[in-house]
Amino acid sequence: MSANILLIVLDTVRAQNTSAYGHSNETTPFLSSFTERATRYDQARAPAARSLDSHVSIFTGLHVEEHDIIRTGDKLAPGHTIWESLADSGYATAVFSENNWITDIDAGLKDGFEHVEGPQNVPFTQALDPTTFVAEEGQGRYKRFVRQALGSDQPVRSLLNGVATKVQSDYPEFLPRGSVGTNGSTYTDLFLDWEDKQERPWAACVNYMDAHHPYEPEARFDRWGGEDLRAIQNEIEDVKWEFNGGQRPWWQRRALEALYDGCIRQLDRELERLVETLAERGDLENTLVVVTSDHGEGFGDPSRVRPDTRVASHSVAIHECLLHVPLVVKYPGQKDAKRIRDPVSLTDFPTVVEKTIDGDGTPDSFVTDEPVITTAHGLDDPVRKRASAYVEDLTPYTSTARAVYEGSGTEVRKHVTWRDVERTIAVRDAQTAWSVSNDGGDHVREVFEGISKLNVTGEEMADLSERSVQQLEDLGYM
Repeated sequence: MSANILLIVLDTVRAQNTSAYGHSNETTPFLSSFTERATRYDQARAPAARSLDSHVSIFTGLHVEEHDIIRTGDKLAPGHTIWESLADSGYATAVFSENNWITDIDAGLKDGFEHVEGPQNVPFTQALDPTTFVAEEGQGRYKRFVRQALGSDQPVRSLLNGVATKVQSDYPEFLPRGSVGTNGSTYTDLFLDWEDKQERPWAACVNYMDAHHPYEPEARFDRWGGEDLRAIQNEIEDVKWEFNGGQRPWWQRRALEALYDGCIRQLDRELERLVETLAERGDLENTLVVVTSDHGEGFGDPSRVRPDTRVASHSVAIHECLLHVPLVVKYPGQKDAKRIRDPVSLTDFPTVVEKTIDGDGTPDSFVTDEPVITTAHGLDDPVRKRASAYVEDLTPYTSTARAVYEGSGTEVRKHVTWRDVERTIAVRDAQTAWSVSNDGGDHVREVFEGISKLNVTGEEMADLSERSVQQLEDLGYM
């Protein structure tokens, strides 16, 4: 029987803050124990520092410079994701996430999934969701929505969802907007319900957003934060640009890391519940389980490349706190722990899937002879407009940064270029890195000269709904 495929993305979780990778707070006890029967990759890197770029690379196996899907409005053409290939091969495919880049927005990422469970921000999650309807049909088609609602299995609840969404959009003073914040347990339940009904090999992506700002862990997981930090967080209008612009002191951004740790602890519990349920059902043994993140997060980490700047949140920087991500993989039939110290890229996920299906998947599947590279693009126009309200000089946040990793174990070297700046950085582990020289640019340029943009973009993305725009703004992408 063909192996099942499960990609679990702990969105915005950096390796540095997982206890499985040496963090002092015990944020990931289950992930740590899971490594005793799986493969841990010590030096895994995300393809980019934000969701859209990174997910396109993970789903397609293409470097950011090859696909060039990096801006709001860019769209991936059909036929390029591993999920579409799996669906064509007879797999049942599904995605579960509040991240609307991969579930709602017409960016080409949801096209390979037969079953899509996106944001659950309506009163009745099993009825028709207006957000999904607008993403597929466009704005202003109220009569069409009413007809579709009346023809659905739950007409009354579907209509009530429509009313609630309209009130949230037009009258937020009466019904506060519910944009970001659906607990990850919702998506665990949705995935497990779906998986239990499958009668053929399946492939699924579960993307958890609990660790994405705002950091709101449940009380039982909020072991290092507390109400004072929540009060500070609630006062912040823009978690990235208020700090970069000097409107808020950096100690506040650093302090919010305690809440972030609680969110990671909450995610670890969901990971445990999902994996152990698959084990109880007897389905774990024949499943490729890949646990990772699309990018990390910054809490005032000083940049070694961009002069006099710090990393707040994520997106435009090429710092290790954004690119060094956890990667723990259980291959079908694997029973013993394995540890890989070579640099590996999440861009190779489709290759690992194909090898696993062919029966050739091993802990070395992520290790290739190709260089591990990452790209961090500067601000696009929507974010530039938002940032300019707080920061006078946006030069440190523009232009493209590129990095190449080489070496192994504690001898990993990261070569970086940004504008006319060159750096070589030594990386020992997820906790420790330091600059060793102001060169390395020739190697970066040589590697990237061999990478060309491919023709994988589709028609321009349809206009975003007001809800999608609002959610992207809440996430900091617009």
